[in-house]
Amino acid sequence: MLFLAGKMKNAATLDQITKQVEIEYTPEEKNLIESVRDIWEAILSLDIDDDTDFFAAGAGSMDVVRLVEEVKDVFKTELENDDVFMAPTFSEFCSNVVQKSRGGNVQAEIEYRAIELEINKMKVRFPCQLFINGEFVDAENGKSTPTINPATEELICDVQCASKNDVDKAVEAAKKAFESGEWSKISARERGQLLFRLADLMQEHKEELATIESIDSGAVYTLALKTHVGMSIETWRYFAGWTDKIQGSTIPVSHARPNRNLSFTKKEPIGPLTALKFAELSVKAGIPPGVINVLTGTGSVTGQAIASHPGIRKLGFTGSTEIGQGMQSVFFNKGENCIAAGRIFVEDGVHDEFVRRVVQETRKIQIGDPLNRSTSHGPQNHLAHLRKLLDYIEIGVKEGAKLEYGGKRLKRPGYFLEPTVFSNVEDHMYIAKEESFGPVMIVSRFNNGDIDGVLKRANATEYGLASGVFTKDISKALRFAERVEAGTVFVNTYNKTDVAAPFGGFKQSGFGKDLGQEALNEYLKTKMRDG
Repeated sequence: MLFLAGKMKNAATLDQITKQVEIEYTPEEKNLIESVRDIWEAILSLDIDDDTDFFAAGAGSMDVVRLVEEVKDVFKTELENDDVFMAPTFSEFCSNVVQKSRGGNVQAEIEYRAIELEINKMKVRFPCQLFINGEFVDAENGKSTPTINPATEELICDVQCASKNDVDKAVEAAKKAFESGEWSKISARERGQLLFRLADLMQEHKEELATIESIDSGAVYTLALKTHVGMSIETWRYFAGWTDKIQGSTIPVSHARPNRNLSFTKKEPIGPLTALKFAELSVKAGIPPGVINVLTGTGSVTGQAIASHPGIRKLGFTGSTEIGQGMQSVFFNKGENCIAAGRIFVEDGVHDEFVRRVVQETRKIQIGDPLNRSTSHGPQNHLAHLRKLLDYIEIGVKEGAKLEYGGKRLKRPGYFLEPTVFSNVEDHMYIAKEESFGPVMIVSRFNNGDIDGVLKRANATEYGLASGVFTKDISKALRFAERVEAGTVFVNTYNKTDVAAPFGGFKQSGFGKDLGQEALNEYLKTKMRDG
């Protein structure tokens, strides 16, 4: 049984399978299809069967243009090059062309065992299986793990747990797609068009994606809509625009006389990984099998298999290792934010007033159902993390820090923790040295004007992802920004990121950059050619 919104529902009713629609052609359409067959045979110079693959038969980019233009004349309907890439076999292509000629919306469908919910005033549908080589499949060992709604503590569904062999299959599928699949055969610009299409589908389903994110992680719906989903869409569009703009360079070198030498570089890709509703949309966007694979599971099995696999060349992951703006820098997304400003240094002259106002504003934070539009603070994402935060707070109190506000679990269903404010935190304390990754503000004093002292204290950590400074003195701001050891420095603002700006930390807070042009270098390798 499945427990949803306080009600029981038979899980069997959620076992819905999306079937490929079979089209019954009219006599006129059958005649037109034979004309299309003649076009294929003329382009490819071979007999065409229903399962003939246009690209496997040797077609190139000009052949795609010719096919589209000639078929448009036959069916008197609008077609695009992507219609060939999305359906490269003869039968698939004809099916799509007929549907378009009938005015239908042509999108690839995929079979999967779906979870269907009526929640947040909409119907939400998403897979719960692994996504490998363009198909949703169960884990080889049949293992699954429950996914809990952190706002209600009720079961959403059971998701499959990938085994080491499942990881091997996904890597092999990605390797094939990378080396010899359809993705490797189309141009960079055509890949960009598919990525733009995927971003458009994400935009079309953004409310559904944000709802899934909210019930799965406890993120406030409006935040998930704007940031979790909204910035993801922006990111796909940003990098889709880069696909045909990645290039090498020509390097002037000393000639080996009497010969003249030319040296140039070429940027080559390493390869990707990414998650379940998104995977479904990637199929509808026309992303070929193997390019995107999604493996859910445990860190000890699935994560370890991914991290240690010799076929995976790049891993990208995130983990924990003024008054209003200062609060948002800490309590944004209930503190489950990799750049949360958990520790704040406040000058003596404004310290007491700062703490008073922070507590005053923190009391106003609306805590509750993350799907409620008026909620600004949702639950922590899982019980183990909530317990860890409660232990963290208890240690702070025992070490002598002053608990100004919060620090308790709310007496209601869900993993809700009151936003917490500590003052009188000294550098040697556990809570000053360890990150909470939760809604806990750590306030420490520093002497008026002692910029060098506070910089030394701020840099005395192994973490350096992001920092911020609030001051009316621009010279102090620039001095701080130059000397603080952090990958991002916010000045008189916080949490203001953009997909075009490079993002990444120093020390144990990361290697390389995400986002922006610099992030491309993390997924490319430079090949030197000399002759």
